[in-house]
Amino acid sequence: MSTVSPPSPEGTVDPATQHTRRRYDLIAPIYDWMEGLVERGRYSHWRAELWAQVRGPRVLEVGVGTGKNIPYYPSHVQVTAVDLSPAMLARARRRAAQHPDKQVELHLMDVQRLTFPDNTFDEAVATFVFCSVPDPVQGLRELYRVVRPGGRLLMLEHMLADPPWLAWIMQRLDPLVHWLIGVHIARRTVDNVRAAGWAIDQVVPLSPGNIFRRIVAHKPGEPSS
Repeated sequence: MSTVSPPSPEGTVDPATQHTRRRYDLIAPIYDWMEGLVERGRYSHWRAELWAQVRGPRVLEVGVGTGKNIPYYPSHVQVTAVDLSPAMLARARRRAAQHPDKQVELHLMDVQRLTFPDNTFDEAVATFVFCSVPDPVQGLRELYRVVRPGGRLLMLEHMLADPPWLAWIMQRLDPLVHWLIGVHIARRTVDNVRAAGWAIDQVVPLSPGNIFRRIVAHKPGEPSS
């Protein structure tokens, strides 16, 4: 069963976040088509592997997008899923309706300004999200705040490549790509996770050049009773 919260006022969003929201609202109708080949070729496999590691029971998914992860939610977890874009969230709502066996609540929300109380969730999950968050460290700090001590963060992300020649190209293209579709292709996401306070447990390279990686981290401290 899924529920959706009402949208938040546009005026409360800073200009950089407005740009990202508008770009995703614009591409929402063709987003699944744009990623069709890579979704079938790699992303779907990576999503299944990531969600198989989720323990729950209270899970926050940020950047739910069109809901591509919903089919992979484990049956025993209760997922609260948020996204910045109303147009993307509308498509996630339709996908959730196709999977009534999944426990998911959908909310329009900015990961940089989560409205949940501290220590609400056991785990947080993000797939291909922090390439587009205007202030990624702030967003990761918000996840740190709302996940309980001892809770985990599980991520799939693309980021700056390791080979210097490829990194140089990505850095030069980054401003154009961001202006066009709201995505940064030259982020140092592992460093950002660490800077937000998370303890890195695992970084798994998934592609040549280490552009795509799976990251598992935890919030230091003992779980509360």
